[in-house]
Amino acid sequence: MTTWVPDVLGDGYQQTTIPLGADPDGEGDVRATLVKYRPESSEETNGRAVLYVHGFTDYFFQSHLAEHFTGQGYDFYALDLRKCGRSRDPGQTAHFVSDLSMYETELNEALRIVREETGTRPDNLGQVLLVAHSTGGLVLPLWLDKLQRRPGGTAGQGITGVILNSPWFDLQGPAYLRSVGTAAVDAMGKIAGKNVIPKTSLDTYGTSLHVDGKGIWNYNLEWKPLDGFPVTFGWLRAIRRGHAKLHRGLDIGVPALILRSKKTYFAPRYDPKVDTADAVLDVRQIARWAGCLGDRTTVVPIDGARHDVFLSAKEPLAQAFSEVNLWLDWLHGHQEANA
Repeated sequence: MTTWVPDVLGDGYQQTTIPLGADPDGEGDVRATLVKYRPESSEETNGRAVLYVHGFTDYFFQSHLAEHFTGQGYDFYALDLRKCGRSRDPGQTAHFVSDLSMYETELNEALRIVREETGTRPDNLGQVLLVAHSTGGLVLPLWLDKLQRRPGGTAGQGITGVILNSPWFDLQGPAYLRSVGTAAVDAMGKIAGKNVIPKTSLDTYGTSLHVDGKGIWNYNLEWKPLDGFPVTFGWLRAIRRGHAKLHRGLDIGVPALILRSKKTYFAPRYDPKVDTADAVLDVRQIARWAGCLGDRTTVVPIDGARHDVFLSAKEPLAQAFSEVNLWLDWLHGHQEANA
């Protein structure tokens, strides 16, 4: 029986801790945190749920996202991964893992809890739609590819589809960073994994989002600092190895919707153009590698969207939610046609 306690987001939000034992990277015991949104007015579950996974320098705070999916008939859950947001303990390096496969432990347990809670009958566990942003959009496909190779595949695990919000499919920047730079990161990541890569902190994007900068969104700056958490060699090594696996081709086993901005705009300091573009990733790379997921994939560019499409201004945000609703209608029809 899962024990839930009130969450920092207030009314309707609860959280539970997922103990993960000793950290393979040597930073004590680690844990993950599963958050659920269940407003008092919500009806009995219909067996459908969303499980959301955040990106780097991030955690779940997007209550409007939870409310939107709840309005579409989904129970909503979000996972703060180990050493991230609610799950980070003193002395732990924020977001650090030396291998992205470590996240499989909390993802498997979160999926088990969500299916158990949303099942309409003991023999009919709930169906789960996965949603992820940025780095989470790399972590989830890698996990799903492994699930797909098990008996029953991802569908046998109750997973019905995936929505990826500006997934991190490749390393942005000049080409040499993806060749010579990656080789250097791989070497340094082995011997000095927790050393910080110089000049990787930038507050451009954070300033555009937070109410203390130029934005409208309010969140915990200790869990999501404006200039981001430091990027370490070991963590980026894990990311680049994940990219390489993606580029070789995956099979996630379920349909995917990919939302991204229509353009990229990198800037060393805040510029109003940052508010209407992806200031973190190169959207051309997202378009290039989307086909590597190995199943039916729909890619929708959103004009005027930010890196986190669901933190965009009013009009692109409305368009993004409209695209989600249209795709969910298709997904439900697709499921019924293939039942």
